[in-house]
Amino acid sequence: MYRLSKERKLSEEEIAVYLQFLQEQEKSSGTLEKYRRDLHQFFAYFQERELDKGALLEWKAYLQKQYHPSSVNGKLTTVNGFFTFYGRYDLRMKLLKIQKEIFSREEKELSRTEYGRLVGAAEQKGNERLALVIQTICATGIRVSELQYITVEAVCRGRAEVNCKGKRRIIFLPVELQKKLKGFLKRNGIREGVVFRTKTGNPLNRSNIWADMKKLCRMAHVEPSKVFPHNLRHLFARTFYSIEKDIAKLADLLGHSSVETTRIYIMESGREHRKKLEKMRLVL
Repeated sequence: MYRLSKERKLSEEEIAVYLQFLQEQEKSSGTLEKYRRDLHQFFAYFQERELDKGALLEWKAYLQKQYHPSSVNGKLTTVNGFFTFYGRYDLRMKLLKIQKEIFSREEKELSRTEYGRLVGAAEQKGNERLALVIQTICATGIRVSELQYITVEAVCRGRAEVNCKGKRRIIFLPVELQKKLKGFLKRNGIREGVVFRTKTGNPLNRSNIWADMKKLCRMAHVEPSKVFPHNLRHLFARTFYSIEKDIAKLADLLGHSSVETTRIYIMESGREHRKKLEKMRLVL
């Protein structure tokens, strides 16, 4: 077992060993990137300081001034995992207690109308690929990191087989989306491989798509805080649940291991809750 000795400074080599361990555990690329970012931020703070509980609590207090509580807990979880790996259970920190939110934030919720305006703005800018990326994520609930599984072969079959986080699931493509993608492939001479690719043939990544979507905000009259790929997945989840009311099936479609994660996706806004209260007419 790897060990961190008592009262010593952190080294980049120790971080590298831990990240290699996570990779061997087949963590997703997104998870690995988050852990890498958190640990290097942690290293930058502690590279000239001794690792002890007092200093760690100071760092925790610093995080609380800089980040939202959920983000603080994410960073603490990363660092606690690092300490667990090296057998330094004495250095692990308690997570912040966060009251569970029962309503989604209205300022973050992307509406169906706003989604339509984003697609329209992409088409007006002549960016057919981006318009189809947005529609593919929203119409299937696929993760942006899973777009690589939308291949020419998948479009022809009308379904894609996704392998993510050690789990396989089938993603069906709606007929209208399938038609649009076939037209895109024909116009761009794409005969095999990944549909959404860069000029060099590599699959589009999250940063490519995120940056391109942000450029649509002004033309689409949508707040930038609502415009990011993952919010399209949330819109898919809310729309599906409003029709089916089957959270277990939705969890399977989204590739969630826990229904509790899915509950976050379908959380209604306070505005919607107020509408329901008014409909109850219980004030006489």
